[in-house]
Amino acid sequence: MTQPDEHIATRGYIANTDWDWYQHFLRRDPPADEVNFWRPGGGGFKAIPVGAPFFFRLKAPRDVIGGFGFFSRFLRMEAWRAWQVFDDLNGASDLPAMLRRLVGYRRQSGDPASARTGDFVIGCIVVSQPTFFTPDEWIRDDAGWKPNIVSGKGIDVLSGEGQRILTACFDRLRARAETPGSGDAASPAPALTPEILLAAEAARRGRPILVQPRLGQGTFRLSVVSAYDGACAVTSEHSLPALEAAHVQPFSLGGPHRVDNGLLLRSDVHRLFDLGYVTVTPDYRFRVGGSLMDDFHNGREYERFHDRRIHLPHTPTEQPSRELLDWHGQTVFRG
Repeated sequence: MTQPDEHIATRGYIANTDWDWYQHFLRRDPPADEVNFWRPGGGGFKAIPVGAPFFFRLKAPRDVIGGFGFFSRFLRMEAWRAWQVFDDLNGASDLPAMLRRLVGYRRQSGDPASARTGDFVIGCIVVSQPTFFTPDEWIRDDAGWKPNIVSGKGIDVLSGEGQRILTACFDRLRARAETPGSGDAASPAPALTPEILLAAEAARRGRPILVQPRLGQGTFRLSVVSAYDGACAVTSEHSLPALEAAHVQPFSLGGPHRVDNGLLLRSDVHRLFDLGYVTVTPDYRFRVGGSLMDDFHNGREYERFHDRRIHLPHTPTEQPSRELLDWHGQTVFRG
């Protein structure tokens, strides 16, 4: 018997999905680029490889597949930080609401103070490029569920029910993309990229390939924090709640969610960077524009870092793109 190619996903994962999360937070316009399917107890996740299909199953009485995406990564982090990274894509309107849900699911109440602040660790299953279906697009789930299965289960996607579900998911994508006005405002048609088309054709033949997950906003933040070892590139500040992942070229202007388009900055420096009062030169030096003093008659806090070389990621490919830094200097910086 031949073994599957190492780049082929032979299994997907069907995850029991909360109806309120699906209805009020996941189906949105514009669509989310990734979502956080959290595990309250912080346990690991090794059911499928990165790039494998991840199905969102709406529990009884619906018992249908309401959407799918591709597994991006598993992370363990404090609940407060998961909120800071993924916001309401955690399935709650605010952090206190998320913590109430988490504490309700966790078997141990733990420290009451921790329950209020979210200092306890949860598991985060990040799903990239999710698509959520309208009720008329739902896919029946005949995979068989036992009462003791709570969070989800793996399924073979090369044959049987798994192949049927995956092929049906791709069929929904194709129908939306090819039929103007299909879906609804909360479930817009996704882009049928060559990679998705290739995966769809492979699924029909019983050989689904891994889809390289795109870096979403949340994963971008986490990746930038990791690349800079949790320290502000300019000030060396290590207090994580005060740090933010800045885009050199904003995503709204075509800048990618890519680490080399990112800088880890203290929140006040981030604001000034976005507004063009400060910049980082292509040779990685921090510059403060004269307009900061002209407009606010202040800026001494930042002048002490003027012309200093910033702290850079150790990995060369994660260091800020010189081309994008030049773009910021020419387009955004006020000088």
